Formats: sequence, structure tokens, C-alpha cells
Amino acid sequence: MNQLHRALFGVLIFCWISAPHTFLAAQDPAAEPRVVLTPEEMERFLLTAKIIKTRGISTGITATTRVTLFDGKVTHDAQIQTVDVSKVLFEGARGTRELNFKDTYRYNIAGYRFARLLGLNNVPMSVERRTDRGESGAYTWWVDDVLMDDSVRFKKGTPPEWSSSKTASQIHIMRVFDELIANQDRNVGNVLWTTEGKMWMIDHTRAFRLTPTLKNPKLLERCEQGLFEAMRGLTLDSITSAAGTSLLKMEAEAILKRRDAIVKLFEEKIKERGKGSVLYAFKEP
Repeated sequence: MNQLHRALFGVLIFCWISAPHTFLAAQDPAAEPRVVLTPEEMERFLLTAKIIKTRGISTGITATTRVTLFDGKVTHDAQIQTVDVSKVLFEGARGTRELNFKDTYRYNIAGYRFARLLGLNNVPMSVERRTDRGESGAYTWWVDDVLMDDSVRFKKGTPPEWSSSKTASQIHIMRVFDELIANQDRNVGNVLWTTEGKMWMIDHTRAFRLTPTLKNPKLLERCEQGLFEAMRGLTLDSITSAAGTSLLKMEAEAILKRRDAIVKLFEEKIKERGKGSVLYAFKEP
């Protein structure tokens, strides 16, 4: 190797050590720049893109798989859940008991579709698709730019650069949504916050119970105006049309019963405190 060749070889080695990702980017489609998709394109991607990488997720009770999908142009991650459990009586680890228990991937799909019906865009898209093993499951869009979940936010506090009113507004929306869908599992790991301060609600496999009553009505202090009007406009036809096969008719009927209780609660608060102190306008970041 002559002196010129040795010099060129040294430059290549230095570049590879100092910035190896620049070499890998050409081989790894996951390193390509992110592409913004329309909802239709995103749905088609989740339904058809090929799995090029699979790994497990350590958090959560329900077994969940994280995959990287690639359709020849776009690369993005998704989570797959295939859980579909029904029990007449469920006994939890802490002595909790629940009749007519369900834990099913269908509710991830229903959660997304129902949120969109309400005008919300903080539940990630989820579609039904068969896995490589032939199981039916929910393929859910992996949320980008996540800074932390609620467990971290509670420990470290809300970032000071975030607007406190926007943070509170999103929490009020979550509380109303969870009561409306009878969510039994809104734990701190199921609330994600992006770097921009947007809240995402994920993992609804234990929602959509048949109970007509509210779980924590005392938490319902305020309601976003658009959400309030969307709730009042719900019908059985609109819910079943939006949800498709992800919800049973009796599950949709239970939503309407809880909706009636929520609307009544807020109407009483409006009479007591005035509309301006109960309803508010908010545009999600």
C-alpha cells in the first residue's frame, strides 16, 4: 500500500468511526427521513407494509410486539397486540373483581375510530390485520417524538416551557374520553407526551365496558366545547358506522348511556357555575 492509498484508507476509517450512521443509512430503510402521510395513506401503510424488524416491549401487562414496517418507500414502527380474552369473572392481582371482563385488541381499533368521530386526534391510528402467524390483531401507529409518559411527568414535573393551560386542557379531554369509553386501564404508561407537549392516549384493550355508570365522575370538572357538542350529537348509527366490527351493538349502546350521564353532569355544572367556567375551546397541538 503506497502513501496515497494509506492516507485515503485512514480518512475512510476516521469517517466510519466518527459517523457510522451515515454509512448505515444507505442500507437501513429505517434511517430515511420521515414522511408525512394522509390518514388514508397511513391506514394503507399499516395494512400492507412488510415487517422488516420485530422486538418485544418490556412495559405493560398485555404482551405487545413492536415492529418496523417498510412498504418500499416509507419506514415506520407500529405496535401489534393480539390479545382477545373474555371471562365471566376476572380477579386481578390486587383482589379486584370484574364481571364480563374483556381484554381485546378490537378496542384499540374502536378507540381510534371513536376518537375521530368525536373530533379528537390524540389516539393513534389502529387497524385490524393478521400477523405472520395468522392471528388477528391490532396494528397501531407508533407515536413519534415521545418525550415521556405520565410516570416520568409525575416524577420530574411538567416541562416549564409547556403551557400549563394546554396541558390541563388535554388532561380534561382525557378524563371525559375515558369515562365515555369506560376505560379500566388508564395507567401512567398509557399517557404519552411529545416534545411539543401534545398528549397521546394509547392502549385501550380494557375499555368499552357495558356499565351505564361513570367510574370517576368527580374528575369531570371541565369539558372542551367541541367535544361536548360532539358527545351530544352521538347516535347509535353514528357510533356503529364509525366503529365497524370493532364494537358490538351493546357496547355502542353502553357508550350512549354513559354519554347521557356525562352531558347531564356538565349541564348541571353550567347551571351552577356558568358556561364559561365549565366549557372551553382548545386546539390540540
